[in-house]
Amino acid sequence: MNVELILLALAPVFVLCIGIEAWYWRRRNPGMYSLKDTASNATLALMHQGADKLAWLLIVPFYAWLYDHYRIYTMPAGWVGFVLLFVVQDFLYYVFHRASHRIRWLWAAHVVHHSSERLNLSTAFRQSLMYPVAGMWLFWTPMALIGFTPVQIVGVVLLNLAFQFFVHTQAIPKLGWLEYVLNTPSIHRAHHARNPRYIDRNYAGVLVIWDRMFGSYVEESEAEPCEFGIVDQIRTHNPITLTFHEWRTMARDVVAMKGWRNKGMALFGPPEWRHAWQAAQLTQLAAGQTAMPSEGGLPGTAKRVGSVNVSQKTL
Repeated sequence: MNVELILLALAPVFVLCIGIEAWYWRRRNPGMYSLKDTASNATLALMHQGADKLAWLLIVPFYAWLYDHYRIYTMPAGWVGFVLLFVVQDFLYYVFHRASHRIRWLWAAHVVHHSSERLNLSTAFRQSLMYPVAGMWLFWTPMALIGFTPVQIVGVVLLNLAFQFFVHTQAIPKLGWLEYVLNTPSIHRAHHARNPRYIDRNYAGVLVIWDRMFGSYVEESEAEPCEFGIVDQIRTHNPITLTFHEWRTMARDVVAMKGWRNKGMALFGPPEWRHAWQAAQLTQLAAGQTAMPSEGGLPGTAKRVGSVNVSQKTL
């Protein structure tokens, strides 16, 4: 099975689905789609795909080296092997996705996907070319060590991401018992919401069982409709700005903050940590114990609240 060919065949299906959804919302909610927003999503997708193709040229040989020299087992062919491959990768995706909301270095790439104030099927295309730099590929290395080939690894990653295209919609309501097993549009809407109730929740790729097992599940509530985007909204359609704004802010934070621990937290701490740091500086300044950074505080970032209720969402 050539997954690349399957995904190539799915490309017109994705575009057709976006067209159907846009037509569906045309009179029900004309603001659901915006030409500028959709064009920005498409441009980001092309940039992401180009970076991914280049990254695979280096990463696939690395997976092959791990598989050839360090695998602890050779996974069986057939359906048993495929089911194991699917479950392992889906769990690792959950780990990657949760880390992308809780580690600022990873969030700097992932924030691109959350930065639109709209949620529709075209939002699935809104990805960052910086994922290889952030280290997304590292999360799949256990599969090579377990005994899956590089072709299997790349294939199942692409299939997982292809499934996720279909959960980026507001046109489909809750799906009954499927909500207990699969990532659904309702579950993913909550993930994209910037309301405090929903921030840092629902990291599922295909199976929602991981969220339920590890306490990160939240149900979409009619009493609190989802508001999409990031807490500190970045109102631009420029793909370059959308791609690099958090990296730029993170670099400025590292330069402005004193002490290696603070610099390390600015890079690898929770995305909202910088707000807690700023609040501490303001408190100390008010008490006359220290002075604020020379620029009068760190530039705003795009993240949310999570464990520290300083609300800013970027998930």
